[in-house]
Amino acid sequence: MRAFAVLYGVVAYAVFFLTFLYAIGFVGGLAVPKTIDSGEPAGLAQAVIVNLALLGVFAVQHSLMARPAFKRWWTKFVPPPVERSTYVLLASLALILLFWQWRPLAQPVWTATGVWAQALWTVFGLGWALVLLSTFLINHFDLFGLKQVWDYRARREGPPPEFKTPWFYKAVRHPIYLGFILAFWAIPTMTVGHLLFALATTAYILIGIQLEERDLIAIFGEQYAGYRKRVSMLIPLPARGSATTREQSVRGPTLR
Repeated sequence: MRAFAVLYGVVAYAVFFLTFLYAIGFVGGLAVPKTIDSGEPAGLAQAVIVNLALLGVFAVQHSLMARPAFKRWWTKFVPPPVERSTYVLLASLALILLFWQWRPLAQPVWTATGVWAQALWTVFGLGWALVLLSTFLINHFDLFGLKQVWDYRARREGPPPEFKTPWFYKAVRHPIYLGFILAFWAIPTMTVGHLLFALATTAYILIGIQLEERDLIAIFGEQYAGYRKRVSMLIPLPARGSATTREQSVRGPTLR
């Protein structure tokens, strides 16, 4: 059973990582079989309905399964050591469904060339790099389920959630989400379909942040409430509060 849990966690992680890499190509139109602007064209109404439904499947799965109340119910059926891996696997499958069934709307909204195109590609790459680096700052392998199954194999109890604000988390509360927003919007050729994707995912991120921060306050209480008052949500701004208060925020959120 313990060996199976580790194998399951590794497979779920591998599916996630390949999906993450494919997402870069899908959003950027880079070297993948199906991109956000390729595939069989569809009418505007059909494409909007199908695409929003696909985004809705991911949003509901991603948000609902992350809520503590759902986890308490879900772990009556799914062993706790593989709960996170199952969440990661289902989120990856929801994205794969989106990649497969996405309907392109390839009419251009804007097209940048020359130095502006290079600048947008740079921001695009930095956005994805920010996403990945930020996951490692708050324990990448815990976030994607590998640590849980390894602790289970080693018959070791995982530590409780720790409150810390490493590097980027001192500048913004949600650098992972900031990275996604940069990656989704910084594109030299913005099409109608890509614009729909960027608008819908940005709206979902803003809603998801409210749900996530409610859970973080429930877990960390005044620690997180004070952190939220001092540090901006997505736009890097000077920290609010006294220098002493800022020094006390060396520990910050790791819950995702």
